[in-house]
Amino acid sequence: MTKIIGVRFRNVGKIYYFDPVSFDIKTEDHVIVETARGVEYGLVVLASKEVQDSEVVQPLKEVLRIATPKDDAKEENNRKKEKEAFKICQKKISARHLEMNLIDAEYTFDNNKVLFYFTADGRIDFRELVKDLAAVFKTRIELRQIGVRDETKILGGIGICGRPLCCHTYLSEFAPVSIKMAKEQNLSLNPTKISGVCGRLMCCLKNEQETYEELNKKMPSRGERVTTPEGMKGEVNSVNVLRQLVKVLVETENEKEIREYHVEELKFKPKKKGKTKNKEHKEAAKKS
Repeated sequence: MTKIIGVRFRNVGKIYYFDPVSFDIKTEDHVIVETARGVEYGLVVLASKEVQDSEVVQPLKEVLRIATPKDDAKEENNRKKEKEAFKICQKKISARHLEMNLIDAEYTFDNNKVLFYFTADGRIDFRELVKDLAAVFKTRIELRQIGVRDETKILGGIGICGRPLCCHTYLSEFAPVSIKMAKEQNLSLNPTKISGVCGRLMCCLKNEQETYEELNKKMPSRGERVTTPEGMKGEVNSVNVLRQLVKVLVETENEKEIREYHVEELKFKPKKKGKTKNKEHKEAAKKS
């Protein structure tokens, strides 16, 4: 077992593990740690606890110190400097007539590097831009091209549900989402209905996927032949997965009629175990 604390560096960013050493660290504390990018200022989101050695990437870096009021002031000053850096970078981009959309600017805690995040339709030759920025900031410059999902995560916004975006409020990492999930949840396949602000499939499709997978295993497919409690043969017209209700088209006295039954009242060939999961894996493989 290894003793760790969980630290986050950006709003709803990924959680990284560090060795708390002998410090008495609590959640919501700020700490100074050394990362691959240099010395950083982070927020503790997981209090000191022990985890399996397999969950930790060795060597586990140690916490340098609990942030002091001086460190807090420096971090606040960095946030102000980032706004100015953002404006300067935008002017340089315009001057170079580069087809790129600047999203965010970030200073490392020790001011050893300034990072600029941008989106673009294709590859951008920003070598001259880097020289321009290095001449202004007198430090290392890094430009990172990000995707539309990362852009939305940084900027935030309101989803079609009327709530703040999940990726901006609590999702630390993006989970794979496929059109198969929308189909299993009987949602409209209209792109405007199942796409988020970023234009990609909504992350929340993943939230209820496991529940729908389990419920769908008990349900017959549309068009499948079933036997009703009255002993009549019929064809499945539609299903209500959450209520576990099935509408069956049956023929009575030479007339066709739709009747509704609970799934447990019907007899039909059960689905093979793992069939849904295998299909999802194939769908994800095609997408990647």
